[in-house]
Amino acid sequence: MFYSVRGKLIHKAQNFVVIECGGVGYRCYTSSTTQNKLPDINSQATLYTHLVVREDAMELYGFSTLNELECFELLITVSGVGAKMALAVLSVLSVEQFVMAVASSDTGAISKANGVGKKKAERIILDLRDKIKAFDSSLPSAEFSSDSQSAGVLAGGNIAKAAEALGVLGYSTQEVMPLLTKMDGGLPVEKLISGVLREMGRR
Repeated sequence: MFYSVRGKLIHKAQNFVVIECGGVGYRCYTSSTTQNKLPDINSQATLYTHLVVREDAMELYGFSTLNELECFELLITVSGVGAKMALAVLSVLSVEQFVMAVASSDTGAISKANGVGKKKAERIILDLRDKIKAFDSSLPSAEFSSDSQSAGVLAGGNIAKAAEALGVLGYSTQEVMPLLTKMDGGLPVEKLISGVLREMGRR
């Protein structure tokens, strides 16, 4: 229903902000990551939003980037993970750290979030890695066979791990591999992911 809100930032609280648009103040629940990126009070701000409708309430969740919104929407598809828990995860992990935690089965990183135990972290990883596997299996295996370097990175290495992690965010191999193969394969996976997301954001 709401794609984004843009207006004057008039209030900040521990887990939400208020943006005034056309004389109406919209309370948006936010992660710590988003709050840290917002400007000062009375400045113009934009949040990408997701509306959660329940029997007793309508709650708006806002994020400073589309990538963080996509992570949030991915998290709430996991059984037993509600909006508040998803927000808690994204308050302790950046987008890059989150996709790396899923790709590397790092339950410790995810369970640092308030209210997320080891079993819940395992469920998040299991559900999201299944989606990555289903995504990867739909790709043509010979797409990069004409380039030995590109074909090789699909089999292993940091570029392959970065491509798998980016699949969590819904980016196809066709989208990310042309960017990843131009980067230094010796870079840490998190830096490769960050570089691709930065380039995607310019498009």
